[in-house]
Amino acid sequence: MSRFTICLVTGDRGNEPALLDLVAAAVDGGVDLIQIRERRLDDRGLFRVTSKAVELAGRTGSRILVNDRADVAFAAGAAGVHLRSNSFAVSRLRSVAPPGFLIGRSVHTREEAIAAERGGCDYVVFGTVFPSSSKPLNHKTAGLDALRELVGSVRLPVLAIGGISLENAAEVAQTGASGIAAISLFEDRTSIPNTVAELRRPFDT
Repeated sequence: MSRFTICLVTGDRGNEPALLDLVAAAVDGGVDLIQIRERRLDDRGLFRVTSKAVELAGRTGSRILVNDRADVAFAAGAAGVHLRSNSFAVSRLRSVAPPGFLIGRSVHTREEAIAAERGGCDYVVFGTVFPSSSKPLNHKTAGLDALRELVGSVRLPVLAIGGISLENAAEVAQTGASGIAAISLFEDRTSIPNTVAELRRPFDT
């Protein structure tokens, strides 16, 4: 994983054609990681969507991850799996995962990030950093100071999530985070190439 990473989280759309249109736009727009997070799809639907997403990513630099379903990720040939903060141990996957298989985890505290690193994760996603439309209004936010402290506590890449926008991406970059993950930021698939270019600017300077 490069120093700066953009991760699109699909956000539980449940609509297969719309989801694959989004994945295609993300691949064409240069998104690094595409996390298939579709809890409303049944097993067959999730496998079908993931397989098609892997095909769309093809030989590009985009990599497909599946949210918490390592079995689907393996079967569909995805690049990795993203685990919930309270999901199973990474050690359960490493012995059966193919070489280079990515395993990430959502974390909400510094202690969880340290534990994820010790457990063998390749990266963590930390949030919620800013208020987010995908969370309740009373959902607690961590803020930039907590993000900065967490980044300084682990060696593995840390992606920030929650309320990330083009306006605050530069502030996220200044914490030393390795990139961002977002749902609503990519709602308009036609603007994804411009969004990706704008997001990279503060991280690459």
